[in-house]
Amino acid sequence: MAVQLNHTIVHSRDSRESAEFLAHILGLEVGDAWGPFIPLDLSNGVTLDFATIPAESIVTQHYAFLVTEEEFDGIFGRIKDAGLTYYADPHRKQPGEINHNDGGRGVYFMDPADHGMEVITRPYGGGDQ
Repeated sequence: MAVQLNHTIVHSRDSRESAEFLAHILGLEVGDAWGPFIPLDLSNGVTLDFATIPAESIVTQHYAFLVTEEEFDGIFGRIKDAGLTYYADPHRKQPGEINHNDGGRGVYFMDPADHGMEVITRPYGGGDQ
């Protein structure tokens, strides 16, 4: 059996705001609301279903997105154009920098619900593939 992740629920203060924020940064389209969820479809068949919950119930999560070098350029440009603080590391010790792990590029930023978002061009341990 081939097991694949199909979807996951992303808790947010405002599902529409968070979905539209990430869609804009990643250059994607927000889907039509489905029940209480605002979906964002990724190219590998996984859907992020944004759900509004009370702010005090949100536990910060981490979401990493693997993109091409060309896609990274567009995403990084939109991060800078939005005036977002970005980091080279998940601990937010290197603001205003990106990393070059495994021969690629990576950047971290926070979404409106304070989830840690990461965009990378090489999977960890992937080297110069």
